[in-house]
Amino acid sequence: MPPKRTDDRGQHATVAPDDERGARAVAGAAGAAGEDRSAGLFGAILLRGGVRATTSDDAWLQAMLDVEAALARACAAAGMITAADADAIAGACDAALFSVAALGRQAAASGNPVVPLVRELTARVDDPPRAYVHRGATSQDILDTALMLVARRSLDVIVGDLSAAADAAADLARTHRDLPAAARTLLQHAVPTTFGRRAAGWMMGLDQAVDRLRAVRDSQLPVQLGGAAGSRASLGHAGDAVVAHLAVELDLAEPVLPWHTNRVPIADLAAALGTASGVCAKVARDVTLLAQTEVREVTEGVDGRGGSSTMPHKRNPVAAVSVLAASAVTPGLVATLLATMAHEHERAAGAWHAEWLPCTELLRATGSAAAWLRDCLEHLQVDRDRVRANLELTGDLTLAQRVTTALTDELGRLAAHDAVTDASHRALAQHTTLFDQLRTTTQVTAVLDEEALRALLDPAAATDAARRLVDHALARRGTPDRPGRSGVGDGRTEPR
Repeated sequence: MPPKRTDDRGQHATVAPDDERGARAVAGAAGAAGEDRSAGLFGAILLRGGVRATTSDDAWLQAMLDVEAALARACAAAGMITAADADAIAGACDAALFSVAALGRQAAASGNPVVPLVRELTARVDDPPRAYVHRGATSQDILDTALMLVARRSLDVIVGDLSAAADAAADLARTHRDLPAAARTLLQHAVPTTFGRRAAGWMMGLDQAVDRLRAVRDSQLPVQLGGAAGSRASLGHAGDAVVAHLAVELDLAEPVLPWHTNRVPIADLAAALGTASGVCAKVARDVTLLAQTEVREVTEGVDGRGGSSTMPHKRNPVAAVSVLAASAVTPGLVATLLATMAHEHERAAGAWHAEWLPCTELLRATGSAAAWLRDCLEHLQVDRDRVRANLELTGDLTLAQRVTTALTDELGRLAAHDAVTDASHRALAQHTTLFDQLRTTTQVTAVLDEEALRALLDPAAATDAARRLVDHALARRGTPDRPGRSGVGDGRTEPR
């Protein structure tokens, strides 16, 4: 069974020593004098937000050491070693004592970094507890469980940013609930909606992505402990107890069986991250389209951002563009992780190794998209006059469907559709309103008088349904199983 957790909006849990080391590893991504050396030339754009730190090499190293320390404590809890032995091992599990670069070079000899790490960790522990380092585990146990820790810590950040983005979308929906806007299908004006309805759609997608990521984070990230071939033979009868204690120590789920070659946890993580990234991309695509010069319904209200190296007048939607850039790489990463699920027999030759970088890059890309989208929506400015002006570009033609519906009972659906279509085409060709064409169409006037036509072609009346949907979505968000606001402040992680 997965370990119990506090509510997403509850109090932070007490920080364990291993978590303190993890925090130091995260902070270690910054260089001397506060200079962040982990970003590189493109990192501020494509490695945005807290995931830069939670997926760094230092964070990975500390996660592996956290697993070794927790394994020692789990063995002590199961009666296999003493608490003093476990404390001695855990005391050496500090990433600051190790060199990432050296471990990386040595990893080439064995095909994974756990082998040289265990050798160096063992050397740092005195006898007799030295004999109990890495007890009952294999390299994949440590690295798989470390991946679950890196994922969980990264998901805390991603969920926090996505929740804040959803809150910003909810604010936009509430503020612009009554603002008539042109709904666009296949990039063409369709029927009137409201800007609030569009923003409510953004909110709903983001909330669904958050729910899915929370479910993965809270119950679908299991510890791994199978030993050499997945039977836990070297742990004897204490194996099940050690796994149970290990799950509690690391606040991860307890699996029914080792999952060395059953990669459903990786697939679940990848799918949830890919979905979240796609949701971010949808919102960002809308923003870039709405920010076009010819449309100009929204702008990102951040001073000093969006300029061009050659065109002084440009005001590019940098945050939305960066969301799209980060999201563009995620489908390939998800596909790679799904393609690597065919692990041979009890331990894979290559497929396991192929997961490490795509998992890391997927966490980074999704985290970057989430951080940028939060920035985008929290600063998004809506030009209400421009929204109304764009709706008026097609006049009352966007309300043609309402007339068709009103005529259907008397004329039949096809005849009503054809009559209104012909009137619409004449209005476009003659540069008149649809109302002018309809009031001179015998089929129409036999059913509807001018007063009825004016009522049907009133944009305010046409958006009643959109406003009700906004109210419904916002109210639904405030129910106990779908809390209203995320409760996430200026910090980048969500309490669990």
